[in-house]
Amino acid sequence: MGRKLLTEHVNVEGIETFAVYRKHGGYRAVEKALKMTPEEVVEEVKKSGLRGRGGAGFPTGMKWSFLAKPEGVPRYLVCNADESEPGTFKDRYLMSKLPHLLIEGMIAGSYALGARTSYIYIRGELLYVLRILEKAIAEAYAAGFLGENILGSGYSLDLHVHPGGGAYICGEETALLESLEGKRGNPRNKPPFPAVQGLYARPTVVNNVESIATVVPILNMGGDEYAKIGVGRSTGTKLFSACGHLNKPGIYELELGVPVEEFIYSDEYCGGIWKGRELKAVVAGGSSVPILPKELILKTAAGEPRLMTYESLSDGGFVTGTMLGSGGFIAMDETTCIVKNTWNFSRFYHHESCGQCSPCREGTGWLEKVLHRLEHGHGSMHDIDLIVSVAKQIEGNTICPLGEAAAWPVAAAVRHFRDEFEWHVTHPKEATQPGAVYRGNLVMA
Repeated sequence: MGRKLLTEHVNVEGIETFAVYRKHGGYRAVEKALKMTPEEVVEEVKKSGLRGRGGAGFPTGMKWSFLAKPEGVPRYLVCNADESEPGTFKDRYLMSKLPHLLIEGMIAGSYALGARTSYIYIRGELLYVLRILEKAIAEAYAAGFLGENILGSGYSLDLHVHPGGGAYICGEETALLESLEGKRGNPRNKPPFPAVQGLYARPTVVNNVESIATVVPILNMGGDEYAKIGVGRSTGTKLFSACGHLNKPGIYELELGVPVEEFIYSDEYCGGIWKGRELKAVVAGGSSVPILPKELILKTAAGEPRLMTYESLSDGGFVTGTMLGSGGFIAMDETTCIVKNTWNFSRFYHHESCGQCSPCREGTGWLEKVLHRLEHGHGSMHDIDLIVSVAKQIEGNTICPLGEAAAWPVAAAVRHFRDEFEWHVTHPKEATQPGAVYRGNLVMA
């Protein structure tokens, strides 16, 4: 396997404690950062080429450099630990196994941004992880890495963990900030952007758990060295949550650039498709990204091997490509019903829409209803075109990306598996039989 920068010590007994983490090199990045200027820390992150690991893939160092710095005004770093994307479970793993890695990243990042108070906003269902973080934060305070005058540097930081209410919409950074302020978690109109008016209308940076944790190895090895790992603009390592019909599902840390085929079939990684079945489709970056059939996830439309990078997965746009997203890698074998899977995703997005935007509020409801008809034998050919039309009406017409997260998977499913949707219309009796799936003919699982 390739190099491990985040999970190298994940299996060390007691690594969740300060003493063991410190023994294995923990908090060296903080010590190094405090000997640098904040601007130098930001520059190291920029040189690393690190891109946001929560889904958008925006350059982290550039995002930090956008932060407004008016005199006498507090600034904040907020960690988005509201991991809610179906198929994605890497951040909770990182926090529960290596809580001090995140805390170290929060300290170094807060110092770089000039934040004296920072927050970890964690999904409400993850209270067991919250307890782990709270214990680790108490240890960091006791050791002098949090609180007043950290290591005699003159820099002070208070760090708090705040549980959310379990709303997917709070994974959107402005909805998260609204919730953190005690309000309903509705996304804000932008501009102003959080870098100018974020938490309590003060300059704020919101970063994903993995993004913040990655600051630690970047500072330890240097931004230039980190940038040598990976391929092109996809630098460093990335955590992937592999699930679905795989022999070895789990969390994998990859050097970006590993071929998708190797990731799925190699014994070093996922070990192939379970029960000796054939791969049918893959959702590569969490439920919000376009689904791809086997032939397009293993190779691009041009016949090049598809790589686990931002650029390779998006090659071909949404016509023949997808997105790396949050790294929620869901593999589906030949027994998967694409119509049922798409309907299930749509149920989630309809339920989780905050209702603030009419296209999202109404559109996600229509997607769920029409897909329900198709899945349960009551659909028509017109319904297939209708869900594509509704998806187009949602896309680009909402305050936040949740609507697009609901629309993209539906449009892609019809684009690549239209014959399966049509079979549900022309063979409603067969399609609704338990275990029945379409594979050019009727298959009973």
